[in-house]
Amino acid sequence: MKQRLWAEALGSFFLFATVVGSGIMAEALAGGNVAVALLGNTVATAAMLFVLIAMLGPISGAHFNPAVSLVMRLRGDSSWKGLAATVAAQVIGGILGVWAAHLMFDLPVLQVSAKLREGPGQWLSEFIATFGLVTTILLTVRHRPAAVPASVALYIAAAYWFTASTSFANPAISIARSLSDSFAGIAPSNVLPFIAAQLAGALAAHWLDRELLS
Repeated sequence: MKQRLWAEALGSFFLFATVVGSGIMAEALAGGNVAVALLGNTVATAAMLFVLIAMLGPISGAHFNPAVSLVMRLRGDSSWKGLAATVAAQVIGGILGVWAAHLMFDLPVLQVSAKLREGPGQWLSEFIATFGLVTTILLTVRHRPAAVPASVALYIAAAYWFTASTSFANPAISIARSLSDSFAGIAPSNVLPFIAAQLAGALAAHWLDRELLS
């Protein structure tokens, strides 16, 4: 469990630092072109996901995501106490990653996002993004385990573009991104609806896999 928690914290640190840091870099270099900035953010995030899952998957499962960890707990992984510790490691590691990104770009460490992401389209996007992510993980683990790093990275790259929310699909990153007033930010008042939609999507994927696809 100790190794697992360190792996989840480390992975969340690098993943969240990549999401926020690449967003800051992309926005600075894109000259106001939001599509170019999003493309840079997408490529960096997908690349880091592939590396982290390949590197840390054998240690912790490479969740970096409380919604994924919850579904794995429902499928018999770890314990409820272990889930709570894992989620804490993900959130703490992720927040530290966001703060590290701020420091690397000489920005104030402590920030609160002002970027509004609200409305039914955003919430449906998060439900679908998380549903698809968890379904991708469950089915790829079962049928082609060696392809998990590539499958998850490619899914997230696609979901950045086909969802209105740019696919947070992760309660921990929703919390951490509320602490960055940057390209990747989300206003704190919008976090809870995002998390509710993400958890609903994850549970729907768990149900679908258990009831229809197993």
